[in-house]
Amino acid sequence: MLFQVRMDVKIPTHLSETEVSDLKSKEKALAQQLQQSGKWRHLWRIAGQYANTSIFDVASNEELHNLLLSLPLYPFMQIEVTPLCRHPSSIHDDDR
Repeated sequence: MLFQVRMDVKIPTHLSETEVSDLKSKEKALAQQLQQSGKWRHLWRIAGQYANTSIFDVASNEELHNLLLSLPLYPFMQIEVTPLCRHPSSIHDDDR
């Protein structure tokens, strides 16, 4: 199942620079691991914002939910999830 996920990050100002740096480092490592596994298929930064839009390829809603909960920055995110399905006019085979 494919999902488009928008993640807006709002890190509280009370966290120290060390805490923020540690969270970002852990987030990057997990994001790259999920991309290598094929579950996080695409990742784009939204220009001018601390936000991204991503495409996830997972087996179920529950798997996506658990994956998002596992992100170190999850407590500081506002997330919008949009389920996707293949468009009949698409000329690509990798969008299933």
